[in-house]
Amino acid sequence: MAAHRNIAETKNWLRTAETITEALPFMRRYAGKNVVVKYGGHAMGDRKLAAQFARDVVLLRQVGVNPIVVHGGGPQIGEMLERLAVKSEFVDGLRVTDAETVDIVEMVLSGSINKAIVAAINEAGGTAIGVSGKDGGLIQARKLRRTRRDPDSNIEKILDLGFVGEPRHVNPQVLENLQQAGMIPVIAPIGVGAGGETYNINADTVAGAVAGAVGALRLLLLTDVAGVLDKEGRLIAELTTEEVALLQADGTISGGMIPKLETCIQAVEEGVEAAVILDGRVPHAMLLEIFTDRGIGTLVRR
Repeated sequence: MAAHRNIAETKNWLRTAETITEALPFMRRYAGKNVVVKYGGHAMGDRKLAAQFARDVVLLRQVGVNPIVVHGGGPQIGEMLERLAVKSEFVDGLRVTDAETVDIVEMVLSGSINKAIVAAINEAGGTAIGVSGKDGGLIQARKLRRTRRDPDSNIEKILDLGFVGEPRHVNPQVLENLQQAGMIPVIAPIGVGAGGETYNINADTVAGAVAGAVGALRLLLLTDVAGVLDKEGRLIAELTTEEVALLQADGTISGGMIPKLETCIQAVEEGVEAAVILDGRVPHAMLLEIFTDRGIGTLVRR
């Protein structure tokens, strides 16, 4: 029995060694490169997946990759607003953010969520530091302007979303300084306006802007879906920016996947080699995407 067990253990060790060996070319390719990860969805709410994510981030840093984490927090914001009896309204999937709401949003994103992620990475052996776009002028923002066409009059109306913003400029030097000090930046998607006002920004949008600013080799958007699916429900492993436009035109790509792909396209147009939409619910999703030749999500490149 012991002999059989030893043989089985030896085979497992050999498989582990083979996996590490197969990953070596990818480790060399990513060594010294920036990888921006947007972290959110179910993976952030599941304690086991959150711990695995933290260990994976530390592993990336340990093998020479420079991870930069950008996190969301929509469900947690909703819970806090409900607890404080603050009414919240959504328009075209964006939370209308008045002066009272933006204070709560900042408290949740820059406070409890950001520090929990930082603590998890530090506990896993890394050295993480939490920042928001306000720190060091990291993210200069402006008010997001959206329009909606009135179905009756066919007139486009400007939507006032309050303190919802978009990045105007990302200062990469802030992040470079942190990385040179051996730290892993964890960014809350809060920006600062020209007049010092606080803006709530979509985390995917911030991740894309950060990836472009630091010249990331990869932008990884962790989601609650496998990636982009075709009309038969099969995963599309790779798309060019031109193919994205075609699939959107024929209705294959719709709903919440549209803004994620817009972020991917903008990132690659700003110099990111490729952006990937992948399922954050899959254990070690980042490592499978980066350190294997198979990948598990949908990769978008020019």
